[in-house]
Amino acid sequence: MRFLPLSIVLLAVVTGCKTLDRPAPADMVLYNGKIATVDENLGEVQAPAVQDGRILAVGSSAAMQRFVGPGTQVLDLEGRRAIPGFIEGHGHFAGIGSSKLQLDLMSVHSWDEVIEQVAAAVKVAQPGEWILGRGWHQEKWDVAPSPSVEGFPTHAALSAVSPNNPVCLTHASGHACFFNAKAMELAGVDGNTPDPAGGEILRGADGAATGIFSETAQWLVKQVAAEQMEASPEEARLQLRKRIALADAECLSNGVTSFQDAGSSFETVDALREMADAGELGVRLWVMLSASNEELAARMADYRQIGTGDGHLTVRAVKRWIDGALGSRGAWLLEPYSDLPGSTGLNTSTVESVTETARLCRENGFQLCVHAIGDRANREVLDVYQKSFEAAPEEASLRWRVEHAQHLNPLDIPRFFELGVIASMQGVHCTSDAPYVLARLGEERAEEGAYVWRKLMESGAIVSNGTDAPVENVSPIASYYATVSRMLQDGTRFYPDQRLGRLEALETYTLNCAYAAFEEDLKGSLTPGKLADIVVLDTDILTCPEADIPATNVDYTIVGGRILFER
Repeated sequence: MRFLPLSIVLLAVVTGCKTLDRPAPADMVLYNGKIATVDENLGEVQAPAVQDGRILAVGSSAAMQRFVGPGTQVLDLEGRRAIPGFIEGHGHFAGIGSSKLQLDLMSVHSWDEVIEQVAAAVKVAQPGEWILGRGWHQEKWDVAPSPSVEGFPTHAALSAVSPNNPVCLTHASGHACFFNAKAMELAGVDGNTPDPAGGEILRGADGAATGIFSETAQWLVKQVAAEQMEASPEEARLQLRKRIALADAECLSNGVTSFQDAGSSFETVDALREMADAGELGVRLWVMLSASNEELAARMADYRQIGTGDGHLTVRAVKRWIDGALGSRGAWLLEPYSDLPGSTGLNTSTVESVTETARLCRENGFQLCVHAIGDRANREVLDVYQKSFEAAPEEASLRWRVEHAQHLNPLDIPRFFELGVIASMQGVHCTSDAPYVLARLGEERAEEGAYVWRKLMESGAIVSNGTDAPVENVSPIASYYATVSRMLQDGTRFYPDQRLGRLEALETYTLNCAYAAFEEDLKGSLTPGKLADIVVLDTDILTCPEADIPATNVDYTIVGGRILFER
């Protein structure tokens, strides 16, 4: 006997099959909308019905009326677009909350503005209190800093306004930090301090430290800051919970119903577990552990969990870094930087170390997710993955991931599909980074392998989307717009042949992200039986003029059939 899929049975129910009794009322019915199910068998409908936190049925508004009872919450969409909840494919959850508690430097237009913000913070700070900020990016300023070294400012002017307060200002990428003289003094570092493996202290022509510490070098000073700001265990716990709560609210207001966290400590996972069990998380979290191989070997098996807290916490992946970021010239390249011929970037973790992480992940049933931005970094990671897969050919697809996959050698593009590796990319990075990509890579490398979304997808690879928040704002709309337009602020498009269609881009933010986490049976489409995670928008991003997409607002964010954000 041939059994019909549940979705077909439900469709028969809601399209007028009179042989069945009237069903029990739904908990929620949304009607009079334009619903993109992101299910190729269902297409676009007018209304979904929700029961017990899952999609019960979809169909026309008239058909859904049979599910409306006295206790049903009914929401008239008035023709608005609804989609599956956005899945943030790569971000730093607690980091979003932390960014809310620091100086916000993402919108500054010059080094002078940075100094002004620090000076204002000094006026209200206690002597010796650390001043923290994040989000500056020298390539995005209207005025180049002067004096400068390799395009970065030097610390003199900053140190002058903060002589008694150590200052730590994290680059937008998170891969470099700027410290003032007081911070460097407390850490006991200067121009004579040797560079650590995988890091660099930027020095001027006189050999003095400029204040810029890239990649692993940041921790020479950040470790001292952490020690001096260390709170009691209970205070630290409360501070972490506050950061998580701030991130949760920010994500929900942007239509994010699931968030793939790109690296958290065991202690952060403990806090997330506590909040998930208590029903204090709105967003569903899928977390990558970030720890040394020694810590992973000792503890990772105890932390693997799927769907804790009514589906709000899953921990089944590990995050590693093998290089840095292009903006700070830390991306590991096969050939030297076009604007810094003496450098090919930084290898931040040895290949041997990542190979050992791969072994641990394979043996403990974890996905491995490695940050790789430069073409050398991507090749090395793909090589590690290939060797690991060949060592266990009997295993099914492990869906290991490359986080970012921004700059690829053409020979490596087809390897993602061949190896079954997920390209976990961020559309907004393309348009955000574009102003300096040509300078860093040159035109040939940029055209061949920079943010090659379409080339990867046409090769058969699965590409997921995200924002890398707080590197960028946690705005799926902004990243979606970048993915479909590749439009820069000056009105030009960055290699527009690599942009995606509207529905393709939506799939990268929903179904593809779900697949990248082994969650495609739960999320990513409004298919009957899946979780009722839905976002209602005030603009139809699938059909509106392209220029209208960035102004789109989230009107409702619904998680498990509950409205958790309403504009």
